[in-house]
Amino acid sequence: MTHADTIAAIATAAGAGGVGMIRLSGPKAAAIAAELGAPRLRPRHAHYARWRDHAGEVIDDGIVLWFPAPNSFTGEEVVELQGHGGAVVLRQLLAHCIALGARQARPGEFSERAFLNGKLDLAQAEAIADLIAAGDTRAARAARRSLDGVFSRRVETLAEQVTVLRIHVEAAIDFADEPIETLGGAQVRAGLSAAQATLAELLRDAERGRKLRDGLHAVLIGPPNAGKSSLLNALAGSERAIVTDVAGTTRDTLRETIRIAGLELTLVDTAGLRDSGDAIEREGMRRARAELARADLALVVIDAREPEAGHAAVAADVAQVPRSLWIHNKADLLADAPTLAPNAIAVSAATGAGLAELHERLAHIAGADAGETVEGEFTARARHVEALSKSREHLAAALAQLDHEQLELAAEELRLAHESLGEITGRMTADDLLGRIFSSFCIGK
Repeated sequence: MTHADTIAAIATAAGAGGVGMIRLSGPKAAAIAAELGAPRLRPRHAHYARWRDHAGEVIDDGIVLWFPAPNSFTGEEVVELQGHGGAVVLRQLLAHCIALGARQARPGEFSERAFLNGKLDLAQAEAIADLIAAGDTRAARAARRSLDGVFSRRVETLAEQVTVLRIHVEAAIDFADEPIETLGGAQVRAGLSAAQATLAELLRDAERGRKLRDGLHAVLIGPPNAGKSSLLNALAGSERAIVTDVAGTTRDTLRETIRIAGLELTLVDTAGLRDSGDAIEREGMRRARAELARADLALVVIDAREPEAGHAAVAADVAQVPRSLWIHNKADLLADAPTLAPNAIAVSAATGAGLAELHERLAHIAGADAGETVEGEFTARARHVEALSKSREHLAAALAQLDHEQLELAAEELRLAHESLGEITGRMTADDLLGRIFSSFCIGK
């Protein structure tokens, strides 16, 4: 795929710096560089140049690099102008590139062109943004693996398994009068079971990659006046939430992001759950339950002096969350140490007692205890996990249809499973999804 227009953008971060770069991509890229004053360019060689405007005045000087198509990041003619990193100078140089026939690139358009021209698949393109946004070494390494194609290759391997199954089932449809067992039904079932096992492992790793990229979504939940806001302040290390002795002080959700052993944890403080309350407090409780519905982890804060009452107040709401940690707060007010379940811990947000152990528990839950480097670890996104989950459902449905010897329906479920996998790498992706993905990128990327 080629594009008739040439795009240009500042490809370095905003603000002053030692070096700033303008990137051009498209058929006029080299010609525009020549118009600016670049010498005769050799592929992938650095050339010194003085860039001039239409009046012959020098805008800046620096290095020009030319990457002819198709051996470039985008697969098109690409030129990089590396000059001084002043914002005014870069804007002047970009404006003159546009005056010479380029247009301002949209956010993510360089990566989008790389995808459309087959230089990257969609998961790899998204990994570029993840690598740029990585908050620590582990996340950067995982994003680098995704960019290198670790995730994509595993998806393609699974897609090939599904393709083989589709071929077998589609061929068997032509012999619908024959029993499925005489048409290799056992082989198809074995292949489906193998694909399901591969998918289950990939889904587990993708969910871990999603948490590594996005962090854990943890909701502080519990009855009023149990100390949720005090605990949020203690974990955040600052007075983020208003704390009083009045039950129902917290009316709305409050978010704070912290890092636990290198992993991001989004804490959401919520209104206390109880049966009574005014209209505003009831709305706060509704929002608390909405946050709980999409939480990875429930941090259930109860008063250590009244654990039974606290448990009864929130147990039904917490049951829907994948993981929970019960935090018996105000433990400093107890005469004796409480007897706790394995998924419970005693702390005091007021004195700091137990907070070190709480950090260790959170790090373990987040998976930080897996170490600094995990073999094959990659970043993933929520849409990847959703696509894999859909594929899992369709594979299970295909197996059920085979058990009933409904070959046409089994073939349709396999097709849908295959399409769900294709959404990850962009083999089968709607244009509107592409627009949403690349619009979140940096302008020069």
